[in-house]
Amino acid sequence: MNRRFFLSAGAVTGLSAMSVMGAFTARPSVAATQGFEVTRSSAEWKAMLSKQQYKVMREEGTERPFSSPLDKNYAAGTYECRGCALPLYASEHKYDSGTGWPSFYQSLPGAIGTKEDRKLFSLRTECHCRRCGSHLGHIFDDGPAPTGKRHCLNGVSLVFKPA
Repeated sequence: MNRRFFLSAGAVTGLSAMSVMGAFTARPSVAATQGFEVTRSSAEWKAMLSKQQYKVMREEGTERPFSSPLDKNYAAGTYECRGCALPLYASEHKYDSGTGWPSFYQSLPGAIGTKEDRKLFSLRTECHCRRCGSHLGHIFDDGPAPTGKRHCLNGVSLVFKPA
């Protein structure tokens, strides 16, 4: 082992770390790349949302598990988009997935849009509000009947409206 070995190994490690870190940096959300019915500038979104809400809804971040009071909310009502008040999910479709995020087995008809998400080295289905493009969470194939789907959502993206 010599200095050249350590220098070349260090360079490869550094380049690898930089490319991996690129997978975790903020990227433009679906709202920034597609047209939506409700649009706002970044400054307008930042004025109406907290820092965490902005990071999740506009930059496709994720809130900490078990941090949302909506995770354990089972009252009758509707879950709306925090960004534009579009009704997204009905309380009768909510269930406890044990993941620490509010989970539903289906959305309301025509409420959400989806796209492929290849971040974090896997293929997932991202879901967002179809009207304003706000990031909601992801859809997985491990949910209950009748759909077999788990819409795993960030509570900060939602507002609960009691029935």
